[in-house]
Amino acid sequence: MAEQDPAPGCPRGKQPAFTWEVRANDRSFHRQFRRKSALCLSKRKYSGNAIRTAKYNLLTFLPLNLYEQFHRVANVYFVFVILLQTFPEISTLPWYTLLFPLSCLLIIRGLRDLVDDIGRHRSDRSINSRPCEILAGRRFRWQKWRDICVGDIVRLRKDSVVPADLLLLCSSEPSSLCYVETADIDGETNLKFRQALLVTHQELGSEESMAAFDGRVTCEEPNSRMHTFTGTLRWRGRAHALDGERILLRGCRLRNTDLCYGLVLYAGQWFDSKIMRNCGKIKRKKTKLDHLMDRLVVVIFLVLLVTSLGLAVASGFWARTFQEKHGYLAALYKHTSPAQQAFLNFWGFTILLSVIIPMSMYITFEFIYLVNSCFISWDLEMYYGAKDIPAEARSTSLSDQLGQVEYIFSDKTGTLTQNIMTFKKCCVNGTIYGPGTGREDKQPPGSGLTWGHPGQQKSDVCDVTLLEAAQRDDNPVLREFLRLLALCHTVMVEDRGDQLVYQAASPDEEALVMAARSLGYVFLSRTQDTITIRELGRTRTYEVLAMLDFNSDRKRMSVLVRDPQGTIRLYTKGADTVILQRLRRRGPNETLTERALDRFAEETLRTLCVASREVSEAEFRAWSRRHGEAAVLLRERAQELDRLYEEMEQNLQLLGATAIEDKLQEGVPETIQLLKLGNIKVWVLTGDKQETAMNIGYACRLLTDDMEILEEKEVSDILQAYWDSNNNLSGGGDAPCSRHLSQQRPEAPCHKRAIVISGDFLDKILHTGEVLKEKKGWPWPWLCRDGPEASQDQGGLVEKAFVELATSCQAVICCRVTPKQKALMVQLVKKHKRAITLAIGDGANDVNMIKTADIGVGISGLEGLQAVQCSDYALAQFSFLQRLLLVHGRWNYLRVCKFLRYFFYKTFAGLLAQVWFAFHSGFTAQPLYEGWFIALYNIFYTAYPVLSVGLLEQDVSAKKSLEFPELYMVGQQDELFNYRVFGVTLLHGVGTSLISFYIALWAFEDHVGTKAVGDYESFSVTVALSVLLSVLVEIVLDTQHWTVLSFLMITASLLLFCLFSFLTQSADAFRIAPAIFRFPDASWNALTDPYVLLVVLLSLVVSTLPSLTVRAFRAILGRASRQQKIHLKARRDPEPPVELRSHVPRGSFCRRSSYAFSHQEGYAGLITRGDSLRARASPKQCC
Repeated sequence: MAEQDPAPGCPRGKQPAFTWEVRANDRSFHRQFRRKSALCLSKRKYSGNAIRTAKYNLLTFLPLNLYEQFHRVANVYFVFVILLQTFPEISTLPWYTLLFPLSCLLIIRGLRDLVDDIGRHRSDRSINSRPCEILAGRRFRWQKWRDICVGDIVRLRKDSVVPADLLLLCSSEPSSLCYVETADIDGETNLKFRQALLVTHQELGSEESMAAFDGRVTCEEPNSRMHTFTGTLRWRGRAHALDGERILLRGCRLRNTDLCYGLVLYAGQWFDSKIMRNCGKIKRKKTKLDHLMDRLVVVIFLVLLVTSLGLAVASGFWARTFQEKHGYLAALYKHTSPAQQAFLNFWGFTILLSVIIPMSMYITFEFIYLVNSCFISWDLEMYYGAKDIPAEARSTSLSDQLGQVEYIFSDKTGTLTQNIMTFKKCCVNGTIYGPGTGREDKQPPGSGLTWGHPGQQKSDVCDVTLLEAAQRDDNPVLREFLRLLALCHTVMVEDRGDQLVYQAASPDEEALVMAARSLGYVFLSRTQDTITIRELGRTRTYEVLAMLDFNSDRKRMSVLVRDPQGTIRLYTKGADTVILQRLRRRGPNETLTERALDRFAEETLRTLCVASREVSEAEFRAWSRRHGEAAVLLRERAQELDRLYEEMEQNLQLLGATAIEDKLQEGVPETIQLLKLGNIKVWVLTGDKQETAMNIGYACRLLTDDMEILEEKEVSDILQAYWDSNNNLSGGGDAPCSRHLSQQRPEAPCHKRAIVISGDFLDKILHTGEVLKEKKGWPWPWLCRDGPEASQDQGGLVEKAFVELATSCQAVICCRVTPKQKALMVQLVKKHKRAITLAIGDGANDVNMIKTADIGVGISGLEGLQAVQCSDYALAQFSFLQRLLLVHGRWNYLRVCKFLRYFFYKTFAGLLAQVWFAFHSGFTAQPLYEGWFIALYNIFYTAYPVLSVGLLEQDVSAKKSLEFPELYMVGQQDELFNYRVFGVTLLHGVGTSLISFYIALWAFEDHVGTKAVGDYESFSVTVALSVLLSVLVEIVLDTQHWTVLSFLMITASLLLFCLFSFLTQSADAFRIAPAIFRFPDASWNALTDPYVLLVVLLSLVVSTLPSLTVRAFRAILGRASRQQKIHLKARRDPEPPVELRSHVPRGSFCRRSSYAFSHQEGYAGLITRGDSLRARASPKQCC
């Protein structure tokens, strides 16, 4: 069997390896090739299409899950202790007493992982079972997605999802055009067109010709580059070049196209398709507290070993001294030497003190995580009633980390916005129409102000004055304005009998055409050279003489038409910056329009200017002749056409301006404002164009008018300037680039900057190491060193410098980024800042980012459930993020930290008394407490009060948490549980254990009670009760939020102590099993003696005094808590209310116009060539 190794993925700048060969309708050819897999195994090079995103299967679940669970150091520690307990010579407890709770813990966590993975299996099965038509033999048959193989030909129907990466062969549209929506890939909802090769369009017109097709495609190996493709089709002795315009990517949705046919190039099983290459793998997520706990377990275990070793050595010396003094007991030690006895005692002490890392803490941990996750799911404040979607905590192990987030990475489309464009306002001949002008309140019945559009909400032209003026038809400028909206566009229309359905390449264009329709100027149909509209009930057909296409440099489009009277007019719309400078004159109306544009920009609306002029017949003929000559040029055709377009688009008359609202989700600006006050930085990573993202940035208050916007050139210049001045990016300090930036631009404070970059620029930063390895040179010539090690270091240093610069800014916006780049951006911040990151998105293009971030949040939006299925938390609205983080996240962090602190405290306080007892028991590893007390101490006696703290504790209410988001910074700075807090807790526990033990020892040394109580058992009960009460009082003192359950938990602990003491110390139990119940009536005898009760009370008072003293000391010195400081600050300097206005001065950042935001170049050419138009009589079908 032939074997062929795959070429490695092609880094940016490297010539791709064209070793991927696909033969149409030839499965046997593809089956013979294999590629190396793990170890010496191999797998098929050309995979099937069944995807597998689940982590486990029946064979791998048990070993793989156990392997993951034993990455927790605590589990390894517990197994070590169990192994020690299997040796009877050193065992103090039966080995199964620890094995049972460990098994329960592993089973609980395993079942949780299993449930999550079953959900992934169901998702995979649902996707793999989607139906599709595959060519089998000489006809198409309905099969499943999983049955598709490389080289198959598939038939897709309207509104279906593309199942694999396909080469478009032909479609039912003229010239085999195909319209696709790529919302799941890049977040853009506008239509994009793909077009088949002319040869396949002409030759593949039937199922028979499809079955006979034997073309061979040679292309690059599977890779993650979404926007590029290079290959060649060889058929019938000729080669045809292929690019990205011929490819349909998996995950696209077919729109406005009845049928299309495609050849499968990349399938999905081994992540060969581009979208699967960008999805990333499932990563096991651990919180910061998990990592800290792993390190603390190691520290505690080392301390335990050192303590046991010290006690064991002391026991050896004590045994030798004892034998020397008491020779009559020599027979008891004739088989063991002091050294042997010390060795056995070492392991005995290790087992005895092993409960200092209690198993019950981890089991309780899981329960607290589970219940706190349920609190999130049950929160009615995060329930979205409009769509009946509650919040969902899909992960139960990350709730505390919600209180430590520092960076949020957000998608734009569908996450911040609603994907709804609304015609909001306009200015015609200097007059502003729309909300806020005082004319929008009256709404006469039957005025026809609304229009219906399938799948979208109704749109209102809410200014009655505008409608009335349009219907009067006495304003020629308004008439031309509305006529322009109905004529100057590339929208396609489909007549479905009872309604007209528009398909636009740009949502802005669709909003404008629909606005014109609602005002009486209805776009009806178009042909290659005509366009028909209905103007206030009169149908008029215009001859289209030329369409001057849009591109990102021109920032405008125009159409030359001849009206029914024979007059030639040019209609132009575009950015204000290009339209205003091409006007014939600047009069009062133009000045008023400019002011209106400023006003629209302040309201963060998407604006554009519209203008027109009359063209004489002679001018048009001369221009048309030169245009025809330029259209057939072989060299510099585009430049010559642009020059001719520029010549025609002069001496324009300004008609007015339009303002479109890209609707934000409810509460987005307020949410971002609150998050910023909580020291959380929001970065937007989107596949949209830069202008779109910046406009939304201003609308949602992420960008403000007083911010300095740093774009790619400025960022590169800053990095270069720093490199030149320091010659070493790894110099001292935390933020070298930010410091240099402050020096370079001292007039702008650091917190008032934002960075806006593209995916291409980001790619240079993320792939600098690979660029160097290929010896292609740096993207910046100022970086030059020799040697591969220096090159690799430079790559990391540039990354670090960029991250320092970006994190010193208030906001970062990355545009035109692929799903993989989104994940790499998150990884970059995690790598260099060691910060907790949260990613939020709603589409398949956000899945990789969600998996990579420490916390992934999926929005249950319009783009399917791919993001939700891979997320840790699911929300219906972005605005719910403020409550998820500032309320639940902060509370959960507070609860878990307090739980850990008090669990360690009560463990140290109770069990370190064993160490002090060893000094008075000959270092023999004899337990101080009754065995049942040791077993029940962490399970019943002290567990419930700590559990109530972990479930219900609050420092302030939810309302106050949102009013003072600065409280959130406590978690970001790890203030509530860290090494210092753990050290203080350890000292506190040591102090409590010393006080409880030695006060009891002092009381019992020379005195006995009225009932002659002074024995070992009574001493043990006295110390145990002193410790228990001290721990409970400490928890009572520090509990800030009291509920009925809190009181019940404290009461239950004392009642359970009394109950189990009675049961385990009864005389009847002792008679039944004296080896198990060794303390008959000990508690009754001790606790009925007033002397013992006074000793317990004295221990309690002395143990509590340090805590009370610290609290009083803080109160006397006036050390205000963080909450008190924030309340004082709020009263002194209240925050201004959030507004939806950006107050941008004229010309600031040139951001006002937004016409080109989501438009695609090339549609005008398709229309004028007739490629995109169906014939009226008999539309061409592919077969």
